[in-house]
Parts: sequence; structure tokens; C-alpha cells
Amino acid sequence: MARNKYNVDETLESKFDLSQLVRSLVYVKRYKGFFIKAFCFSTVSIICGLLLPLFTKNAIDVYIPNKAIKSLVFAGIAIIITVIIQAICNKLRSRSTARAGQAIIRDIRRDLFVHLQELPFDYFDSRPHGKILVRVINYVNSVSDFLTNGMINLLLEGLSLILIAGFMLYLHPGLSLIIFAGIPIFVVYLFSIKKIQRRVWQIQANKQSNYTAYLAESINGERVTQSFAREEFNSGINNDLSLTAKKAFVTACAVNHTIWPVTLLLTKITTYALYIIGVLYYRESLEVGVIIAMASYASRFWQPIQNISTNYNQLINTVSYLERIFQLMDEPVTVTDEPDAFELGEIRGDVKFDDVVFEYEKDRPILKHVSFHAAPGESIALVGPTGAGKSTIVNLVSRFYNIKSGCVLIDDKDIAKATLRSIRSQMGIMLQDTFIFSGTIMENIRYGRLDATDEECIAAAKQVYADEFIRKLPDGYETQVNERGDMLSAGQRQLLSFARTLLSDPKILILDEATSSIDTNTELLVQEGIKQLLKNRTSFIVAHRISTIKGCDRIMYISDGKIAESGSHDELMEQKGLYYQLYMSQLTNE
Repeated sequence: MARNKYNVDETLESKFDLSQLVRSLVYVKRYKGFFIKAFCFSTVSIICGLLLPLFTKNAIDVYIPNKAIKSLVFAGIAIIITVIIQAICNKLRSRSTARAGQAIIRDIRRDLFVHLQELPFDYFDSRPHGKILVRVINYVNSVSDFLTNGMINLLLEGLSLILIAGFMLYLHPGLSLIIFAGIPIFVVYLFSIKKIQRRVWQIQANKQSNYTAYLAESINGERVTQSFAREEFNSGINNDLSLTAKKAFVTACAVNHTIWPVTLLLTKITTYALYIIGVLYYRESLEVGVIIAMASYASRFWQPIQNISTNYNQLINTVSYLERIFQLMDEPVTVTDEPDAFELGEIRGDVKFDDVVFEYEKDRPILKHVSFHAAPGESIALVGPTGAGKSTIVNLVSRFYNIKSGCVLIDDKDIAKATLRSIRSQMGIMLQDTFIFSGTIMENIRYGRLDATDEECIAAAKQVYADEFIRKLPDGYETQVNERGDMLSAGQRQLLSFARTLLSDPKILILDEATSSIDTNTELLVQEGIKQLLKNRTSFIVAHRISTIKGCDRIMYISDGKIAESGSHDELMEQKGLYYQLYMSQLTNE
């Protein structure tokens, strides 16, 4: 069961935990050179910006009254040079943070992807894939933006605030206190909306996650959607989710944007107070240039305060995203190599199930004390009703899941104690839903063995009767196919899968409904190829069509998680039990 659907919010209710941010700094440290450069460039830019009001003050109070034209010209040139230096530093800072940000995104996504490759199937079975995608794409983007620009901005805005305060105190300590008087008011307001800010951005993240999950599900199910004429209904769901995400974003922005009017109001109030008190109390001793410079610094003083409050809100959201990212990274890899796992070596294909009990959900067993032995080279068919445990058995042979009790042996070795690579590298697995990768036909076949030559790939295709249809394609083996191979028929995709598996030369072969999508005429051709494929290989064939498994050495009828019947086709027909009833029902339907 999925933990949630596209219309169920992922909760982000955990308390603010700064340790998550500290943990993420491992990615920042890798690129500290970029951050040092960005900080230096930004510091120079800030200092340049703070020098401009001093140039203006000197021009008004000294150069203009004294008609010092030469000094005024030099002041103008100094202003121009300062602005140019500031622009260059800002550009270099942006370049450094952009490079660091993209490098951090790459590293986090690489670590997430590597971990996803190792997670067991039950992780992907239990949640919408779109919500996994959100963590790898959206959340990583948000985190990267803060780890680069956000953290540097927090440091720079703090530095800028200190420098501005220093310049103001240098010019006029008394007037500076007037501007500082607005800080307590702003702090009280900021803390009053902190919880609201965190909440509305959590809601926005949830709604965006829901929309992405539904979008991913819809793209994967587009054929079904059109088959059942669900376009209009699904568009309604999409519009509702999109509108909900939009409203959540607008609400979050509305709360965030209340900071700007408050800082603007405080800027205006303190500036007017500066003018009034300056005229009333410092009329005789105050120069016009000082008031103008102080007013300029007053507007600059509140800008970093506003930015710090915005960055603090971003910090809170970033920690929430980091919790989800690290939650994925910390997801236990339950199906993995034991610390002392051994290499299985080249296997003969002797497979034993010894009293195996397996369950996907606690206390709901799918397999109940299953035991059987498959000799090397023996072909075993698994039949029975849907949900009886047929596919589960073949999944356990490949150790895609851990069993609850009992053991699965290959060549009398417990595969739970062997390395996964040494097991799976000697198996060929073909499923009903064959996955075709974007690329050429040749590349898709070669996926079975990456060092195979073109001739070997073509030979494999010929053996399973795929060569004929491939050569009829526009560019033959170099024909480009898209993801999932939509330009190919279901039968053609299966034939490519056969060629891919044959090329890998597995010692144990698993066919899980592998011929269900092939029409009768194609199936007759493929049967000959499968016969070649089964030679000298232990094989497990899950099928509903009796015609595809009649020739197997042994047929096991699986019912309610147990082996109800076992024997050859003729032996089971003589018993006139469950297999006999299945065969006769298919014969009647035909």
C-alpha cells in the first residue's frame, strides 16, 4: 500500500533542527573556494556602495560651497569608478555562487540517485514516484539556492548592517540612534509572523509535491487515460491540483511580502524623524550634506534587515526540505550485501526453497512455508490465480526482497549471504512490461552485455526472431526509439527483451508473463527462440497461457501462498485437480 497518494499531503511538521543544516555543510565545504571568492567580491561591493554617500556629502558640504570644480570632477570620476568596481564585483560574485550552486545540486542529486538505485522494491511500491521526484528536483533546487546565495547573503547582510551602522555612527551618533529606534518594533513584528511564514510555505511545498506526483502518474498512464476517454475528467483533477498549488504559493508570497511594507514604513518614519529632529535639535551644528548622507544610510540600513528576515524564513524552509532529502538518503537499504558476503562464483543453477515464508506487510504472509528443488537446467512453470505468489517466488530467486524465514539456496549456498551482484549478474529476467530505454535498437540489445559486439547483438536478435522486424525499421538496428519504446508494438518490445536476455547468457532464466503481450503468430516463432534460450539453463516461467508452459519439465500450481500441485503437464492432467480445471477452462474459452 502506498503511504500516500497525489491528493494526500506530506507533512513537514518536524521542529526546526539546525543539525540538518550542519549535515548539509559537507557539500558546501567541497566548494569553499567559490564561497570565499563570492564573499570577498561581495564585501568589496558593499564597501563601494557605502562610499557613495560620503562622496555625495563631501561634494555638497565642501566642494560646491568652495567652488572646487577640480575636486568636484575628481569626486564624479571616483563615483563612476566605484560604481564600475561594484558592478564587476557583483558579476564575479554571481558567477562564483552559480558555479557552486550547480556543483552542489549535482552532488546531492548524485548521492540521491545512487541511493535510490540500491533501495529495495518495497520502497518504490509504497509511495507515488512523483513524490520521490519532488525531493530529487524541487527540494534540491531550493536547498542549493540557500546553501549558496542564502548563506552568503546572511553573512553579507549582517556585515553590511554592521558597516552601515558604523558609517552612520561616524557621521552623527545622535541621528543614528533615531534610526536604530525602529529595530525593536521590527523584531516584535518578525517574531509574530514567524510561525505563520513556516506554515504557509510548508503548505505550498505540499501542494506542489501533490501536483508533481499526479503529473508523473498521468504521464505514465496516458495510454490508459485515452483508452477510457478520461481526458476531461483528468484535466479537472489537474486543474484543481494546479489551482490549489497556485493559491498556496500566492498565500505564502502574501505573508512573505508583508515584511517589505513594514520595513518601508519604518524607513519612512525614521527618515522623517531624522529630518525633524535634525532641524529642531541640530540646526546650528548640522550640515546639509550630513542629513542627506544620513537619510541615504537610513534607507540602506533597513534593506539588509529586510533581507536577513527573508533569508531566515528561507533557512526554516530549507531545513524542512533537508529533512525530507536526508530522510530519503537515510532510508535503509534492507536488501544489501552482508558485511561478510561472499562471491557466489559461476553457478550451475541448482535452486532450492527451504520452508520459505515471505510477507510484504507485517503479519500478512504471501508465501507460507514453500519448499521445492529445481535441478540445474530444469524448466519450472508457475501457474495459479492472481495474487497467489507466483511472481513473488521468482523475485525471491533474484533476492529482490528479504524473506521472513527459511532460506533460498543456489548451488546449496544461501543467497542471503552472497553478494547481490554475483547473484543477479548470472540471471536473466524478462517481465510482462518490458522497459525500452531511449536510444537505438542496438543499444537496447547491448544493455544485456555492454562489451558485446554488433555481430553478437545481431546473432542474439536472430535467434529469438527479432532480426526480421528490426531490419524493416527505417534505420534497422540504428533506429532511434524513445523511452518505453512507444513506436514499437508490445510484441516487438518483448522480442527485444528476449534478445537482450539471450545476449547476457544467464545461468538462471526468469520469464514473468514474458509472452503475454505477443500475438499467437509471433508466439509460435518465439517459442523456438525460447527453446534455445532455455537450453542448459534453470528457468522459471510465470504464465497464464497453458500453451506456453506445456513443455516445461515441471509445473507448480500456486494457490494461497502454497504449492498446491506439482508435476509435468501430463501428470497434472491425470490428477484432474486445480491445474486440470485451469487447462480445461482455457480450452473451453478458446
